[in-house]
Amino acid sequence: MNNRKRAGLITAVLGIVAFMTMFNAGSPTHIINWPVETYLGLAFTIGWLSSAPIWLAYVLATVVIILIIVGFYKIGGWIYGLLAKRH
Repeated sequence: MNNRKRAGLITAVLGIVAFMTMFNAGSPTHIINWPVETYLGLAFTIGWLSSAPIWLAYVLATVVIILIIVGFYKIGGWIYGLLAKRH
């Protein structure tokens, strides 16, 4: 694993943790339950705002979380690439 992939992985983990923190801010839920609460809360929000069927809301919530992780991974690798060119 090269440094660019490591930077992308670290950025993806920090990004999803920041998203979970934002989504669960002010909630009395234990930190260990934040991933499940984030997923269920995102599915509820999608279903409520779009009047989508329940199964589609869960599928879309899964797709959104995957896209967030992949997006942060790509951004982290891209930023590392920019910083590595300077040296």
